[in-house]
Amino acid sequence: MDYQCIRLEVSERVATLTLNRPERMNAWNDAMDREIQDALRRCDQDDEVRSVVVTGAGKAFCAGADLGQGGSTFEGRPADSAAGQTYPWDLHKPVIAAINGHAVGVGITFAMSCDVRYVAEDAKISFAFVRRGVIPGFGSHVTVARVAGLSNAAELMMSGRTIRGQEAVELRLATKALPADEVLPAALALARDIAENTAPVAVAIIKRLLWESAAATPSEMKRREDRLFAWIGAQPDAREGIEAFLEKRSPRWSMSASRDLPDSLD
Repeated sequence: MDYQCIRLEVSERVATLTLNRPERMNAWNDAMDREIQDALRRCDQDDEVRSVVVTGAGKAFCAGADLGQGGSTFEGRPADSAAGQTYPWDLHKPVIAAINGHAVGVGITFAMSCDVRYVAEDAKISFAFVRRGVIPGFGSHVTVARVAGLSNAAELMMSGRTIRGQEAVELRLATKALPADEVLPAALALARDIAENTAPVAVAIIKRLLWESAAATPSEMKRREDRLFAWIGAQPDAREGIEAFLEKRSPRWSMSASRDLPDSLD
C-alpha cells in the first residue's frame, strides 16, 4: 500500500509508525485507518521488526476524528467493524505509543489500545466523544477502566473533560510524562531495549497473557501461565537465554514470534 496519511520506517529492528497529517493535527479519517491496519499487519508479519512505536507528525499526536463532513461525520459506520481488523493488542510484539502532543477522541482511544504510553507533559488529552454526541471506541470501555480504574474511567469518559499529560500519568493512563521533544526518543529507547535484549516468543506470550488478564481469575491465570511456562522452558530460546547470561554475552535468539508460538496460545 502506498501510504498517504502515515509513514512507516524500520531501523534497528524497531518500526516507527507516524500519523502524518500535520496540517490537520493528524486528524483520523478512513484512509488513515486503512493505512494503519496495513502497517500493523506488516509489522506483525516481519520478524525483523521486534517492537513498534506509534507517534504523530508535528506538534499533535492525533486531534481526533476528521470532522470535515460536518454533522454527517459519524453516519454510515458499520455496526461491526472488528471482523478482519488488526489492532495494536493483536500484534505479537510490543506497541508503544509516543504521545508527543494533543490526543483527543480517537487519538487517545487508539493510544489506549497500545501496550505502553509515554506522553508529553503539556499534551491535551480528552475522551471528547460525549461532547460530540457519540461514544468512545477502540475497546476503550475496557482499556481505560483497566488501567485507570472504573471511577476514573467514568469521570473521564462521561465528562469528556480535558486533562494534561502529567495528570494522565497520575491517573495511570500513561507510564511517563516528559517534555514533548523527549517523548519519542524515550519510546524508541524502550523499543530498542526490547528489540536487543528480549526473546521474541517470550514477549509475545507475556503480551497475550496481560491482555487476557482482565477476564481471568488469578487461579485461572496461574494455570495458563504454568502450561505456557512448561512449554517455553523446553524451547531453544530458554536455553540460549541462560547460556548467554552465564557466558556474559548477548543472546542469539532463534525463535520467531510469527512462526513459533505454541498452539495453546490461540
